[in-house]
Amino acid sequence: SGKTTLTLHIIAEAQRAGGSAAFIDVEHAFDPAWAKRLGVNLEELMINQPNCGEEALEICEMLVRANALDVIVVDSVAALVPRSELEGQMGESQVGVQARLMSQAMRKLTGISAKSRTCVLFINQIREKIGVMYGSPETTPGGRALKFYSSVRIDVRRIGMIKDGDTVVGSRVRAKVVKNKVAPPFREAEFDILFDCGISREADLIDLAAKHDIVNRTGAWYAYGELKLGQGRDNARQFLRDNPEIFDKVNSELKAVIAPQAEAKPSANGVASLNPDAAASEPKAAAAEEVSPAKRKKTPAGASRKK
Repeated sequence: SGKTTLTLHIIAEAQRAGGSAAFIDVEHAFDPAWAKRLGVNLEELMINQPNCGEEALEICEMLVRANALDVIVVDSVAALVPRSELEGQMGESQVGVQARLMSQAMRKLTGISAKSRTCVLFINQIREKIGVMYGSPETTPGGRALKFYSSVRIDVRRIGMIKDGDTVVGSRVRAKVVKNKVAPPFREAEFDILFDCGISREADLIDLAAKHDIVNRTGAWYAYGELKLGQGRDNARQFLRDNPEIFDKVNSELKAVIAPQAEAKPSANGVASLNPDAAASEPKAAAAEEVSPAKRKKTPAGASRKK
């Protein structure tokens, strides 16, 4: 569905901004060639393949305490096999061991990750509960601790295939923010993941530029001013991929249109400005006003942080 690909893009962007990252490959399925194609600097990436769940989480804790990394990816929670399960017999019942392991890890990681300002990304999978008649039968391995402690939870699903004739060349993916402590939740986005380059920035740019009337669409043709980008979305995407200077020009114009709209929208704490200096000074006053007894009888319960 693109979960690992999405995290590799996050690592690549963090490295491009001067940060450092680590990838804890619990599934032992890391593909260096694919990561390099997505823009990851393998020489600057710390990669570890632990033997059990305890070892993986101990490594994660050690890296967070070192306060030297910006992004740590754990792939995946479902593959965090407890040591007791590895040493036991095949088919032997192990009730709640993984959930207890994750609960302990979340308690230890939450505080130190907040202090070190390290973004810890846990990739998880979906399982189905048996005998569910009403509601969603879907659940995730590892218990509920990760859901409660995480700051942001993103549901990533493949919703379609991208074809070139009869050949499948990519996937259409929907990402829905099902929990968000740092911004309004329940926002959705759709994007293309191509098998040769990962998430297609060109396709995203075409969709957004057409939405904001920067790129004109007449029938099947896409045009940027007097310049014809191509007939059909795929041809227009390929044109932008082959002409990076046009991509940068459209991208700059789109940012100039979107930025004022984003600044006008209020943030989660009621502060409209996105200026870092203003945001650093105003939230305290906004928070004090929000919980004032004269305006609200009850103060909201506190919540822990970190994914």
